[in-house]
Amino acid sequence: MVFKRLHEDLSAFVARDPAARSRLEIVLCYPGFHAIVLHRVAHRLWLWRRYLFARLISQFSRLLTGIEIHPGATIGRRFVIDHGHGVVIGETAEIGDDVTLYQGVTLGGIAPSVDSRAQVNVKRHPTLQSGVILGSGAQVLGPITIGEGARVGANSVVTRDVPPGLTAVGIPAHVMMPRDRAETARFAAYGTPAGCPDPIVNCIDTLRGQVGVLIDRVVELEERLQRIEGGDALPPAESESRVARAIVQGIGDKARA
Repeated sequence: MVFKRLHEDLSAFVARDPAARSRLEIVLCYPGFHAIVLHRVAHRLWLWRRYLFARLISQFSRLLTGIEIHPGATIGRRFVIDHGHGVVIGETAEIGDDVTLYQGVTLGGIAPSVDSRAQVNVKRHPTLQSGVILGSGAQVLGPITIGEGARVGANSVVTRDVPPGLTAVGIPAHVMMPRDRAETARFAAYGTPAGCPDPIVNCIDTLRGQVGVLIDRVVELEERLQRIEGGDALPPAESESRVARAIVQGIGDKARA
């Protein structure tokens, strides 16, 4: 079983890393693959309740690769850690099939450090469903679920569930709707497809449009009031509205920069 899983892991590296020229190169030179091999062995010992030996293998893997995977973590098939240095995977993390992690990713717990004995065998770390991609530096914290096919952009901090097929970016992470649903079926390096819309900029653009409509309405009402009162002078609101529009335009431009 372990050797079959390792063969599948090796094939996954070949499929997802265009820099890999051969399987032998991956076996000899890829720290991510080394960490997975050692974790498969350590996890088997953990299931056999050989906890100390499992932790020793995990510690050796950390020293060798710079990747820390607790032997209690459950990892599915065709798992890839690309580049890998600085990856941390906690004890109660659960990872599905065909998942890809990049360097600096943390699957951590946010339970308080006090009364740690009460947290033994309690779910504290994330669950990644099948096909998830986590970009470099992503921090996924707590007993949350990242849905099937979801992606997390580089350096994002995720503390809430991410629905299947969507992308989360930012600090704290915001979920973006994909422009093309078919995009979610394709592999995207570092978890962020090109041209992803920024949810913050989209929100600001919507607010700008609403403010513009309100300004037009105020100018129209003041012009009507001016005519009712019999005045012929240009309402000052029109010139003021130009200033307001310039301010709103400037805010939107800064958000895009």
